[in-house]
Amino acid sequence: MNSMGPFVARQPDIIRSPDSAWLMHKTDKGEMVEGIYMQDFMDQFYLNFIKDNRWKYLTDGLKTTLLITFFAVILGLVLGFLVAIVRSSAVKSGIKKPAKIKEKGVYIRKLLGYYLFKLVDFICQLYLTVIRGTPTMIQLLIMYYVIFGSVSIDKRVVAILAFGINSGAYVAEIVRSGIMAIDIGQFEAGRSLGFGYPATMWHIILPQALKNVLPALGNEIIVLLKETSISGYIALTDLTHGGNVIRSQTYSAFMPLIAVALIYLAIVSLLAAGVSRLERRLRTNER
Repeated sequence: MNSMGPFVARQPDIIRSPDSAWLMHKTDKGEMVEGIYMQDFMDQFYLNFIKDNRWKYLTDGLKTTLLITFFAVILGLVLGFLVAIVRSSAVKSGIKKPAKIKEKGVYIRKLLGYYLFKLVDFICQLYLTVIRGTPTMIQLLIMYYVIFGSVSIDKRVVAILAFGINSGAYVAEIVRSGIMAIDIGQFEAGRSLGFGYPATMWHIILPQALKNVLPALGNEIIVLLKETSISGYIALTDLTHGGNVIRSQTYSAFMPLIAVALIYLAIVSLLAAGVSRLERRLRTNER
């Protein structure tokens, strides 16, 4: 029988760094071995958010993100609806070159109107091709460093213009698909009521198209919100950049980045719930 009694394993010495996510274990041989551990939650929370009021990076960034998203959505919707009307008019109504008539003044006005519409339609097609064919980040950098490179302008305005113009191209295709899905008989019904093309589009076609494309428009708004996370490339402190600043100061990536992700998730969930509720209300009104 062993006179030394039962064997008891020696617990390794632990060296913990308050600002690190690692433990150093000291073995019996004096060797230092690293091991991952989950540091105390309250210590991490204090370090990342409470100390030096670092939480303000997130709140200030959130304000900037919501501001950019709000005005970019408005710009994108206005621009998208206008482009969609032009493109759908060119395809749906098939505007043709006016035939020659005896009254030269009337004929010239119609001819000028025809070529003006063709020019606007070409510009819309070029706009859709360029915006949809290039990355959003490149558009933002071009807007800031090239277009407004020699002008003193608020970075938030640059971001609103870049994201709004980008979103407008996708909104245009969404709305155009909704207009094209409307039966041609709806246009003829508008004419039979004495409406011109603009009045028919405004009072009859667009309300029906909006109901059809509302889920897709809601999804585009959500995508736009998440795209604003690249605003940091022009040194704009948005929500994502705020979380990255905290990470660079505390050398702890987990908590600030998870906090940013949870904030985005909460906003997106609220937007999705709002769009779903609006969609149900529109369907109820149809009945």
